[in-house]
Amino acid sequence: MDKNEIKRLIKLLQNRVKIGQIKPEVTIVFSEPSESDFAAEGFGEEVIAISLKADWWSEMIADIIETPGFVEPETAPEQVLGYARDVVYEYIGKRLNP
Repeated sequence: MDKNEIKRLIKLLQNRVKIGQIKPEVTIVFSEPSESDFAAEGFGEEVIAISLKADWWSEMIADIIETPGFVEPETAPEQVLGYARDVVYEYIGKRLNP
């Protein structure tokens, strides 16, 4: 897997991180891709094996969703979203070295 494919994977996953609600508090949702979603994006079985089927995958999703709990209550929703998307980069970066 080359660096461009890793960057494309990160972008795909970050785009699936969204703000769930803003009031009464900010929540984050992650639309988990399926194997067919990866295939539709042109990713092969290798990407599925090192992401969707990886031991750390569910931990990453939990950390994404729990992001609002680690920021100050007055943090802007867009900033919370940015932090949640950074979680994707950090997880993939640690495992795939983009």
